[in-house]
Amino acid sequence: MSSHFHKLPPLLSQIKNHQDLLDIPDAKLGQLAEEIRETLIQSLSVTGGHLGPNLGVVELSIALHRVFETPTDKILFDVSHQAYIHKLLTGRAEAFHSIRQHEGLSGFMKRSESEHDAFGAGHAGTALSAALGICKARDLKQEDFNVIAVAGDAAFTCGTTLEALNNISQSTKKLITILNDNEWAIDKNVGALAKYFNSLQTSETFSWLRNKTSNFIEKLAGTPVKEFAQNLEGTTKSLLFPSILFHKFGLRYFGPIDGHDIPNLIRTLNYLKTLNEPVILHIITEKGRGYQPALDDPSKFHGLGAYQINDGTTKTSTKPTYSEVFGRTLLSIAKEDPTVVAITAAMPSGTKLEYIKDALPKQYVDVGIAEEHAALFACGMATEGIKPYVAIYSTFMQRCIDMIQHDAALQKLPVKFCMDRAGLSADDGPTHHGLFDIAMLRSIPNLMMMQPKDEAEFVNMIHTMNAWNDGPSAIRYPRGIGLGVALPESPEILPVGKAEVEQEGTDITLVSLGSMISLARETSRALEAEGKSVTIINARFIRPLDSETICRYAKQSQLVCTFEDHSIVGGFGSAVLEALNDAHIQTPSLLIGWPDQFIEHGSESILREKYGLTAPHVIGQINSIIKPNLI
Repeated sequence: MSSHFHKLPPLLSQIKNHQDLLDIPDAKLGQLAEEIRETLIQSLSVTGGHLGPNLGVVELSIALHRVFETPTDKILFDVSHQAYIHKLLTGRAEAFHSIRQHEGLSGFMKRSESEHDAFGAGHAGTALSAALGICKARDLKQEDFNVIAVAGDAAFTCGTTLEALNNISQSTKKLITILNDNEWAIDKNVGALAKYFNSLQTSETFSWLRNKTSNFIEKLAGTPVKEFAQNLEGTTKSLLFPSILFHKFGLRYFGPIDGHDIPNLIRTLNYLKTLNEPVILHIITEKGRGYQPALDDPSKFHGLGAYQINDGTTKTSTKPTYSEVFGRTLLSIAKEDPTVVAITAAMPSGTKLEYIKDALPKQYVDVGIAEEHAALFACGMATEGIKPYVAIYSTFMQRCIDMIQHDAALQKLPVKFCMDRAGLSADDGPTHHGLFDIAMLRSIPNLMMMQPKDEAEFVNMIHTMNAWNDGPSAIRYPRGIGLGVALPESPEILPVGKAEVEQEGTDITLVSLGSMISLARETSRALEAEGKSVTIINARFIRPLDSETICRYAKQSQLVCTFEDHSIVGGFGSAVLEALNDAHIQTPSLLIGWPDQFIEHGSESILREKYGLTAPHVIGQINSIIKPNLI
């Protein structure tokens, strides 16, 4: 856990519970907001984290906790990376310096961390469905508490959000949904709803309407609730599309109002909690508010590592990241092949498809936060001879499994699924680790799946994927920089299903997948220093697996050891065991990977040491199986 600690400012340091927040005079709530922003900027400059989203919801979070009392009332965030202020206001301010550090606070809401965290989620589109489920349970048990779902406008590009909207009016009579409209997810929002919300914000009518709403709220302070409601609702009725849209879903629509005006927010929320019907409050916020570098570059400051407070600069590496290698390589292919189309689910900068977006906009599609749609959309394109590349983080590609199996593989459509951040995602924790994609995908017929050992092999694999037309293909690659090897000037097409034997030995066979080759090589050097003869196989392909090569060396070895940056349950090592079993080879085996559990957040070095993914741990396990007298 990080040892840095910034002394909490005076008002924030007083808040240990709900009553402490209520004891702060109304006139000082603006000061509290500034103290919270100062704490966010100072602390996250050391730990990194989701700065921009949280700077945008400071006033909203204060108002929510002023009006509602958790844990009795339930507040859900979509996505819960915007719950940092919620943590500060629910007794966790003194531990805030530990956020995203091993054994410290999570960067997301986490039920096991605090009773105030009603629902933990790191993926978009979860809040409305979960909130509606809580409402239904409350109603069934005849209890009485408030449920508030805070959803960014980007969440409304999610299929699950729209499915929940379709179900609200028939499931509960009391739910408050807050549409936090700031035009951004990780990147600029796309799609019809986002376009419409944006057009509202930039229109003269909208500016007049927002001011009119705020004036109504100010003037109506102390008026009867019924009159207040009629006037507030009347500011939008028959004038704005959202009012009509949400009315069709059975929700009364209020707003839009300024999401940074604490008194108006409190006044509005106090009224809305008196209603016995589902409502939606549309607020306008500014992502990155109060910190100029975050305002200048919302995409970068959505989530980042440590930075310099004065100008927002971060450490850079001369080595390209795997994402950058992917983006540049695909751009070079797309320039030569107009049938190549790059598809992202609202993450052009994270996946580096922004290179294609800028250079070849006609060969680029952003579908919004809608991974399932992205996969099925790609399948449709593939039926017409297009080569669609769907680039999505491994943790979000999980949502596409149905489409990969039912639509791509069953019909042998050559869709290219590119899984960024496969393996450990370190400080983000269990919602973002890409440790389950192999287990989910490797049982699907007609699918080709691979992982490169370094950047050079990655380039070759992308070209191999481009040439593969016998069905869908998938490639998984890790977060961050590679080994720093030179990229090939003339990429080659790899023989599908064929592993690479890096070195030959007679005693122990090490079968490595992807970037785990570094650990395999380190393990080999240590074993050789003990007098053991070692084979190293770079598997390259998960499916089809090169069973022939692996079994050939396994027969002559005393032990087969597999390495993967993935859960060992159902993963690459399991595939090797199946191959050995099918060939009736009884050589002892050792599987090195992540254990059968959700791995917490923390630095990669700490987690690898804790779970035994280091050379000393591996060598100790090998020597416990292979006794010296057997070699």
